[in-house]
Amino acid sequence: MGVLEIILGALLILMSIGIIIVIILQEGNQQGVGVVTGGADTFFSKNKARSIDAFLSRWTKVFAGVFVLAVIALNVIAFFK
Repeated sequence: MGVLEIILGALLILMSIGIIIVIILQEGNQQGVGVVTGGADTFFSKNKARSIDAFLSRWTKVFAGVFVLAVIALNVIAFFK
């Protein structure tokens, strides 16, 4: 097992943990629940949630992209070994 394989394996582990954490932190899209329970959303709380959700969504895409590239790189290395 080469150094590059170890580095890519460690990167896969870190990216998988990152994807799990970022997905767990995201809120579900349950619209209308606040109306039933009586919770009132203000303008600022709605925009804050959207910006946080947008941030987490962006990082989910980044982690997933790096994860896919690392998997492809490991498969190419294994194929030519």
